[in-house]
Amino acid sequence: MRVLFLTHRLPYAPNRGDRVRAYHLLRILSTRTDIDLVSLVHDEEEASHVGELTALTSSVTALAVSRMRNLARSVLYLPTSRPTTHTLLDAPDLDATLASLAQKKPDVVLAYCSGMARCALTPALRSIPMVLDMVDVDSAKWSAMATTHRGPRSWVYAREARVLRAFEAAAATHASTTMVVTDKERQTMTAIAPRARVDVVPNGVDIGRIRPPSEPTGAPIVVFCGVMDYAPNVEGVLWFARTVWPLVTTARPDARFDIVGSNPVPAIRALHDMAGVTVVGGVPDVAPYLWRAAVSVAPLLTARGVQNKVLEAIGAGLPTVVTPVVAEGLPSLVLPACTAAATPEEFAAAVLKYLHETPAARRALALSVDLNALSWDRTVASVYEILGDAAGRSARLGANS
Repeated sequence: MRVLFLTHRLPYAPNRGDRVRAYHLLRILSTRTDIDLVSLVHDEEEASHVGELTALTSSVTALAVSRMRNLARSVLYLPTSRPTTHTLLDAPDLDATLASLAQKKPDVVLAYCSGMARCALTPALRSIPMVLDMVDVDSAKWSAMATTHRGPRSWVYAREARVLRAFEAAAATHASTTMVVTDKERQTMTAIAPRARVDVVPNGVDIGRIRPPSEPTGAPIVVFCGVMDYAPNVEGVLWFARTVWPLVTTARPDARFDIVGSNPVPAIRALHDMAGVTVVGGVPDVAPYLWRAAVSVAPLLTARGVQNKVLEAIGAGLPTVVTPVVAEGLPSLVLPACTAAATPEEFAAAVLKYLHETPAARRALALSVDLNALSWDRTVASVYEILGDAAGRSARLGANS
């Protein structure tokens, strides 16, 4: 089976949420399919990793996104029904590349997220069966963000939610199968596109990579890992640093807060001046920063689907404090290693509770969770059959026409 896999970021290195799932899909499918990968790349560092994927693919095409060009065009499109997501996730040679790869006659197109689903609906690919990995429902995320912001930004987010929802309905209805990561996302997607086939394909965790190699340290380090130009991460970390962290350090002046993640925006970089806060920035691998910490936090106020950062923290031996909206998306088996807290006072109390535990007790609590059921090889194993079913249905329809 030949698969044309479309991703909005190069799925390497698998060090951020929107690359991790795509990478493991590619890795697992590569053992049974021929894959032509088309990925948008957003900087030279990302483009430098193309060679890392040649062993998993028949071909890799990386197309450079022109950020300033796309930002300017997104303003021009605001009066239209075109989602800003689609304008920002675009490259000058994208349509020509898709038309060329269509000549290879792929059996199925796998479109990763709503940003790349539009590519599968272009004239060159529209007749080829599509499987859409929505992951989580982007329009619902934008709708939630519109309620937590004010002024022009709230209007922009509300508009994006509205126009993207209409596109998601059309794309999911066209797709042979739309995949999401939780049953809650399935319900949301089904409400948007009642005639669509929606399957739950959960996220996983790379247990072997993240498992701690040594005994825990006693350092009272609280850690957050996540891309730091992603709006929900920025919003959550600012809320934690400004309203929760002072309550923690009043009780534990020796506590430290490490913010680990690439591309910190100015508001995040400014937190480096706060007592006990270190803005680490991007790192090749978050695992060592998890292994040396005592507690992980996921203070997101806006979240959809499964937060991989929580699964990785637990796998690394860290109990984790989460907001209720994060807890809603987590697999039930990991909840014993988490505490959900809504207010700054509750969140600080939960962090302090874990900090008062011994290092051994904290690690034992986290590692008591058996994550083997969430290994990537298990969670996305069904995708090959989903792709094969889409290709087979198309072949059967062609034979009967």
